[in-house]
Amino acid sequence: MKSAVIVLSDPRGGDEALGRFLNALSVAYDYKQQGDEVSILFLGAGTRWIAELNNTNHPAYTLFDSLKDTVAGISSGCADVFGATEDVEKSAFNFIKDLPLPGTSGVPSLHAMASQGYTIMTF
Repeated sequence: MKSAVIVLSDPRGGDEALGRFLNALSVAYDYKQQGDEVSILFLGAGTRWIAELNNTNHPAYTLFDSLKDTVAGISSGCADVFGATEDVEKSAFNFIKDLPLPGTSGVPSLHAMASQGYTIMTF
């Protein structure tokens, strides 16, 4: 089974956004523990999480650290729009821009992932 966990929640969104993010990570963790292929992608305002996760005191830090190897990348166009480009450049993660969306530096193609057999889940 192949799954893509898409993080859209904005870390500036308070408890609800943190809850969505923790749920995304818990789903990814569950799939990883079962030996399934799982990829985490950050899109939209979710690209802002990269800056938050450098803080070792963040409630999601330990769980996220155990999942870093599953991060497929961060949407380039979304990082541009939501001001996360510099933080992503400082991180170990890659920009994804395989869909040349007009007016952007490119975004992930969820269609391509679905065509490759990924189940797509959004949080």
